Amino acid sequence: MERVTKQRLAIRQIISDSPRPLLAQEILEQAKPIVPALSLGTVYRNLKVMVEEGELKPVFLPGENPRYEASGHHHHHHFQCLSCRRVFDIHACPGELSDLAPRGFVVEDHELTLYGRCLDCKQLASSKRGTA
Repeated sequence: MERVTKQRLAIRQIISDSPRPLLAQEILEQAKPIVPALSLGTVYRNLKVMVEEGELKPVFLPGENPRYEASGHHHHHHFQCLSCRRVFDIHACPGELSDLAPRGFVVEDHELTLYGRCLDCKQLASSKRGTA
């Protein structure tokens, strides 16, 4: 087990306080006021250890860098905004999906990502249309 540093504590707190999975760069930006000397390399090293220790879980989306969230989250899915690229948790599940699998296959787990516009980007687009 790695020793707990002020960098690790800051990263842990930022992820714990976040309502959504975060990129390493987002974690760095939020941690800089707390630990000014923090570097992106240090963030990545800490994230790696925290994932290995089971504290964090990476969220992988096609063509994107991994985002990180606390591993204690219950089963959930994600929504990615096509404008700002942020990822949000969806605390609902469509449930049993076995009927969608090819005949004879067994579904053991699933991940679901919805794509669209988040509220901020939707409102921004609406306000731009209103002033155009």
